[in-house]
Amino acid sequence: MKTAVYYNNYDIRIEERPTPEIKDGELLVKVKASGICGTDLMEWYRIKKAPRVLGHEMAGEIVESRSDKFSVGQRVFVSHHVPCNECKYCLAGNHTACETLHKGNYDPGGFSEFVRVPEINVEGGTYVLPKNVSYEEGTMIEPLACVVRAQRIIGVSEGQTVLVMGSGISGLLNIQAARLKNARVIATDITEYRLNKAREFGADEVYNANEELGIKADRIIMCTGAMPAFEAAFRYIDRKGIIMLFAIPNKNLPIPVEDFWRNELSVVSSYGAAPVDLEESLELIKDRKVNVKDMITDRVKLEDIQKGFKIAGEAKDSLKVIVVP
Repeated sequence: MKTAVYYNNYDIRIEERPTPEIKDGELLVKVKASGICGTDLMEWYRIKKAPRVLGHEMAGEIVESRSDKFSVGQRVFVSHHVPCNECKYCLAGNHTACETLHKGNYDPGGFSEFVRVPEINVEGGTYVLPKNVSYEEGTMIEPLACVVRAQRIIGVSEGQTVLVMGSGISGLLNIQAARLKNARVIATDITEYRLNKAREFGADEVYNANEELGIKADRIIMCTGAMPAFEAAFRYIDRKGIIMLFAIPNKNLPIPVEDFWRNELSVVSSYGAAPVDLEESLELIKDRKVNVKDMITDRVKLEDIQKGFKIAGEAKDSLKVIVVP
């Protein structure tokens, strides 16, 4: 089978590998669509484990099953990370801190023609797609689930002012999720295209990030890795406010300690999603409460994945790039 092997952001090679063989309890899934995530573009992070096959936003069709739960022909979304549900983190509801979740994955990755789904992922991370959810929409289940979890952590609720800094795909998902909770949503970006998209997807107010904003937000959700945005966040956060590091920069953050102390600020992060978040995400997409279909702007074949990384990395007039093997 064909695989796209990542060496760095500018060197992704199409290589032949044997189609994986499955064991009892496992599935073989033919990949129908796999999204390029913003974290796939974080070369400083990804290159540590290169060469490898990336791709964790994957939907496809079961072509071989050795599981009693699923059958050949079913359309599924498969989560790459699955918690053990037994450790102290899982038992406390902190599933994304679970060591099993951090170590697990499917084989070899979504940027390939087929993936082997290990038994633990079959049991706790495989979801049948409803008839009204396409494969492409299925790739958005995991990104939206990450948003669901992040906003639960910081308690986004009605009446709050929520500032979303960065209006790429994660920003737009956060905008929609916050609007569902009847929060007042303000969005920033540096490009007119994405500011227009922020309006389109429900932001109450939008501003160019290069301008100084005269606002105070109860919650700030960082959806950009740009250092100037992080520095600005401490000027825009209200007392007792929370800054969510949904995206991270490639170096440590300077924190204004006096403001942090006197105004009782909190800075928190969120990594990944747990099964409960994935289930909620799937329902939101199925019920059309969150529009993910119109966020998918570009599609490339597996052989053209390097082009897809270029489009996603340049972040011009595009939002979500999907690889369609």
